[in-house]
Amino acid sequence: MGDSSIEIIKKYFPELTPKQALQFEKLQPLYALWNERINVISRKDFEHFYERHVLHSLSIAKLISVSPESEILDFGTGGGFPGIPLAILFPEVNFHLVDSIGKKIQVVNEVVKELDIENIFAEKTRVEDLKSEYDFITCRGVAEIPRLLNWTKHLLKKENNNSLKNGWLLLKGGDLKEELKFNNIFYQFNSISDFFEEDYFKEKKIVYLRK
Repeated sequence: MGDSSIEIIKKYFPELTPKQALQFEKLQPLYALWNERINVISRKDFEHFYERHVLHSLSIAKLISVSPESEILDFGTGGGFPGIPLAILFPEVNFHLVDSIGKKIQVVNEVVKELDIENIFAEKTRVEDLKSEYDFITCRGVAEIPRLLNWTKHLLKKENNNSLKNGWLLLKGGDLKEELKFNNIFYQFNSISDFFEEDYFKEKKIVYLRK
């Protein structure tokens, strides 16, 4: 049962409200429905939906509990990860989910509507065209870190309202030595296996960067 059911989420996040538990429970059948029409999650991954997509996204919440009213940009959100699971977990935080592919944003908007998630605004846009500023920018494996920072460095707020200073929270895998050669950027990475015991997370990391 484990990684294909919501029990894996409850195992690590036992404090869910009934509404949150229900929203998480509805995620898989909803994505199954949409995935038939618009492929946003690879077929082989789908049987591990809660582990590889939902729990992976929520690992960020083990690093930081985001303050209410914070603004988070989920850049290159694809089918809505990590943005949708995080928005369910942090209902008082505002999430802006963007992707340049309209079909993916269509799926995100349908899921958001169906689950009555009120703290997500999703749109098809290029990151270069964004004008807002955010406390944090999240991203799951969209591009190499230097390019990612270059595209989004103008989008961070100056004022800090969280336990971590404003910056990037990136979900990455593999060897990051080459990607993390910076002079003027502070970074740290946490192994997700420090938070979750499943084998899938052994090579997975959260990279936190700030200016």
